Amino acid sequence: MKAYVFPGQGSQYRGMGKDLYDQSEVARKMFHHADNLLGFPLSETMFTGTEEDLKQTKVTQPAVFLHSVISSYLVQNFKPHMVAGHSLGEFSALVANGALRFEEGLQLVNLRAQAMQKACELVPSTMAAVIGYESEAQVQNICAEIKDEIIVPANYNAPGQLVISGSIKGIDEAIEKLKAAGVKRAIKLPVGGAFHSPLMELARKELEKAIQQAAFYPPTCPIYQNVSAKAETDPGLIKQNLIQQLTSPVKWTQTIKQMAADGATEFIELGPGTVLQGLIKKII
Repeated sequence: MKAYVFPGQGSQYRGMGKDLYDQSEVARKMFHHADNLLGFPLSETMFTGTEEDLKQTKVTQPAVFLHSVISSYLVQNFKPHMVAGHSLGEFSALVANGALRFEEGLQLVNLRAQAMQKACELVPSTMAAVIGYESEAQVQNICAEIKDEIIVPANYNAPGQLVISGSIKGIDEAIEKLKAAGVKRAIKLPVGGAFHSPLMELARKELEKAIQQAAFYPPTCPIYQNVSAKAETDPGLIKQNLIQQLTSPVKWTQTIKQMAADGATEFIELGPGTVLQGLIKKII
């Protein structure tokens, strides 16, 4: 069974999507359509912008989403048996399985990016990658020990690779404690905020309203969502999970294991980069 997976923020690169634009009339139309819908030349930033330009949350998220959705449109006889997306990639996956129209997906991603940017500016916060620990419980317990700051596990990316999220002070304290406990590596990530943590509550509230008003349809195949790591097909439940996603951890390891247990034999990544391919090889 074919499973299609869609990457999130962090997979962007300079010149992303230019090859798709040059090779395909369908891609060209979609890039222009997206620019018109957003009211700014996203495609221009994708093709010629600097790494700094592409790193801005309000640019990165619609750019990765657009690249991923166009990639799915260019697959011949595209009939996924199951889909999943890492964080932002969940929106690309929902367009790919027909639960969400492209236009509505792009507007939601644009709103999500702006809401997250706002939340990032409210509290100085960040994330850190933790690699080579005894167990997930060890990392969870160290996060729980830090009482005065918000600090939580945010991404279960692969066995032995977890990302934590929280206030800058909390992350600094956690890194010290993790290293003292013998963890191999704990390093801050170049991100502007504490994604998938309670510090995204403002963004979650803003996005909730828009998601509730958006039209979601019965999908053509199940989506395995970050919050539940289970196959979901009910539009109402898909909406709820999508709303919770901003303040909840991304259960990527659990998701891939579940997809494999449910019969996925081939995983195909659609979007910029190959980040998910690397993670999936570590998971199964």
